[in-house]
Amino acid sequence: MSIEIKDTENVVIVGSGPAGYTAALYTSRADLEPLQVEGFAWGGLLQQTTDVENYPGFPEGITGPELMQHFRDQAERFGTRFITDDVTRIEFAKEEGGIHRVYIGDQEIRTRAVILAMGAEPKKLGVPGEDELAARGVSYCATCDAAFFRDHNTMVVGGGDTAMEEATFLAKFAGKVTIVHRRNELRASAIMADRARATENIEFLTPYEVERFEPGDNGALAKAVLRNVDDGSEREIEVTGAFVGIGHRPNSQLVEGQLDADENGYLQVEGRSTRTRIPGVFAAGDLTDHVYRQAITAAGTGCISALDAEAYLRDTPIDAEAHWAPDPAKVEAAAESAATG
Repeated sequence: MSIEIKDTENVVIVGSGPAGYTAALYTSRADLEPLQVEGFAWGGLLQQTTDVENYPGFPEGITGPELMQHFRDQAERFGTRFITDDVTRIEFAKEEGGIHRVYIGDQEIRTRAVILAMGAEPKKLGVPGEDELAARGVSYCATCDAAFFRDHNTMVVGGGDTAMEEATFLAKFAGKVTIVHRRNELRASAIMADRARATENIEFLTPYEVERFEPGDNGALAKAVLRNVDDGSEREIEVTGAFVGIGHRPNSQLVEGQLDADENGYLQVEGRSTRTRIPGVFAAGDLTDHVYRQAITAAGTGCISALDAEAYLRDTPIDAEAHWAPDPAKVEAAAESAATG
C-alpha cells in the first residue's frame, strides 16, 4: 500500500520501539497525522526479547515482538502512517518555525517537527555464540531478565558501573553470579565495586575475557569458555545466564554534529522535556537515557515528546520564508485541473 506524503508534514517520527510508537499514538490522537519512518528493524530491542514480564497490563507476560506489534497497531488505528525504511540523512532548520528535511535515500520529506526515537544498542563482545544464544541465556539487561535465572549459576561480563549494577541486581535472583573482567583493576566507582564485593553470592574472576559461549543439549547457554589475559590459559565455567554489561551505544550517528550530545553520544534535552536545542526537534527513549533504559520509561518519554511537539506546533507560526518553493509540476497540474474545471 502506498503512503501519502504531504508537501509539508506536521511531524515526522524517526525510529520506532516503545518511544517512537507511543509518540505516534499521542500525535495521532492529537490529529497531527504523523508520519513515522520506523526503520527496517522496526520495534527496537524488544523485537529481540522473548518474554517481557515487567510491562504493566500483561500479568501473564508477553513476548517482545507481540508487545511491539500491539504498540504499532494502536498507533495505526488512530491514523499513523508508516514507512518501513531507514532515514539516511536529516537537515534541521535553524530558525523557529522553519522546515526540517528528512531523507530516505533521495526522497525528501519536509516537516515542521521531528521526533527522534532511534534508541540505543548494547555493546557486544563479538565472540562466537553470542548472537546465536541471545535471548537463550545471553542477555544485556539484568533488570529485564534476572527473574528468569532464579537459583541459576550466572555471570556478568564487565568491570564498570554497569556491570556492578547488573551483578548486584542479578544476585537477588541467581544462586551465584561470577563477574568476569579482563583486568585485575575495575573501572567501576568505589561505591559500586564495594557493593558488589559485599554481596555474598557474587565472586570475581580476573583477568579473564570471554572466548566463546557454548550451548547445551537443549540449545540454550550451558557454559562460557574464558581465556586468561596474562598466560593465555583457558577455563570453562558452567552458566545458564550470561549478562554482558559493557555499556550501550545510542543510535545518534544520524544527527551527529547537529544536536548537543554527551561524551557517549546520548542526545541532550532541556530539563524534563524532550526539547533539543533546535526548535521543533525532540528526542525520546533510549537515545537520551543512559540510566534506566526500560520499555516503560522509553514509552513515557515518547508521550512527553508528542505533547512537546503538539505544544510547539500550536504556539509556533510557520515561517513562510522557510518553506520550500512549490513543485512547478504540481503547480502546473493544479492550474490545468482548474482550467478544465
